This record gives sequence, C-alpha cells and structure tokens, in this order.
Amino acid sequence: QVQLVESGGGLVQPGGSLRLSCAASGSLFNIVAMGWYRQAPGKERELVARISPVGSTNYADSVKGRFTISRDNAKNTVYLQMNSLKPEDTAVYYCNAAALLGHLQDYWGQGTQVTVTS
Repeated sequence: QVQLVESGGGLVQPGGSLRLSCAASGSLFNIVAMGWYRQAPGKERELVARISPVGSTNYADSVKGRFTISRDNAKNTVYLQMNSLKPEDTAVYYCNAAALLGHLQDYWGQGTQVTVTS
C-alpha cells in the first residue's frame, strides 16, 4: 500500500504561483512513476505532469513552460511548482503514484483545490 498526502493548494490571482507537495509513505519500492493530475468541474481527470524515479519528466501541453515537477527522494516527496497560473488551471489536483505489482496499480491522494481567479 502507498499513502499520498497533498498540500499547497489555495486561491491565487491570474499570473500568480503556487507549489503543491505530495508526501508518499508505505511500500514505495515498486513505484515506477509519480505525477499530478487535475480534474475541473464537468471535465475528466487529466495528466498534468509526471516524473520517473530517475527524474525523467513529461507535461501536458497546456502547462509546458509554466509548471515544473520535481522530487526529493530523501523525503519521498514530489512537488509541482505552478507559475503564471491561469483561470483555466482551476481544478482539484491529485497526486498519483503508479506501482508495478505484476500489474500497474494506481494510488491517489485526496486532492487539493487550486482556484485561479481575480
């Protein structure tokens, strides 16, 4: 089992910044990737950014150049630095860990609200 606890969401004006954190605990040795997803009202959950254990990253086109995902392996924590935020970034952001257990098992955090509004 893997437990994920997110923090750092909130209310910010357009153009502002926020940093999300996701602390992982439990059986972490099978994790093959960690990432952030988001879900806006009335929309499907979508990938925002993902990072591999060795630091390879990929991003949704909509956030490239504005968001940065990083990890601190010593703290078992993944971060999402979000700059130049736009109203369309408003969503609940979920931390994800993908573990290889013979099959791919997804673990999710509880979600943190990010609201971008003037």
